[in-house]
Amino acid sequence: MIGKIEITGKIKVLTGLHIGGSESFSAIGAIDSPVVRDAFSGEPMIPGSSLKGKIRTLLAQIHNDKEKNPTNAIEDDAPEIKRLFGYSAADKAQGSRLIFSDMVAENIEELRKIGIYSPTEVKYENSINRLSGVANPRQIERVIKGVVFPLKIIYNAETEEETLEDFRLLKEGIDLLRYDYLGGHGSRGYGRIEINQLEAEVCIGNIEESLINSCNQILKEEVA
Repeated sequence: MIGKIEITGKIKVLTGLHIGGSESFSAIGAIDSPVVRDAFSGEPMIPGSSLKGKIRTLLAQIHNDKEKNPTNAIEDDAPEIKRLFGYSAADKAQGSRLIFSDMVAENIEELRKIGIYSPTEVKYENSINRLSGVANPRQIERVIKGVVFPLKIIYNAETEEETLEDFRLLKEGIDLLRYDYLGGHGSRGYGRIEINQLEAEVCIGNIEESLINSCNQILKEEVA
């Protein structure tokens, strides 16, 4: 390893975002499907695992050989995906080069200044049993449009050539997510986000400035 690179940015919610929390107990009158929250602050959060898993899944849909890996099994992902995200199989394993941090909503005070006192809303929905025609109403909690989460990813750089390849792959995954969704119920309009203000900076190690400049150029490239 030649060093560690920190990637920072902002995730802004564009449509109601639902990443589910615990449903092990639900009192009468409580929300059926709450969002996951930070235990310390009580504010909504995006688990790093949710973002990592979604980006990896989108990249696998593009890069995996469908004949060699028809079920999209993680251990049979394309080599470039396994190198960046890691994998574990019965006979061997490889650690991820990416470390995703959990993200807690950061602009709560700004929202309160404009009269928004809760970063979440409750959306009432019905599912219909097609055989009986009976409606099953439920309450789904969503993070509202405009909430911002601070993105932080640590990348373990091993060689200059692979670092640039990995950054291009990560940026491709981020761009794919712009046209997909994060969390649940995406086909119903939930989970559209934008990721911006991406920037790479050396944390540890002797990484040439020219390499960091190239990484930042990749992160700032617009989708063609």
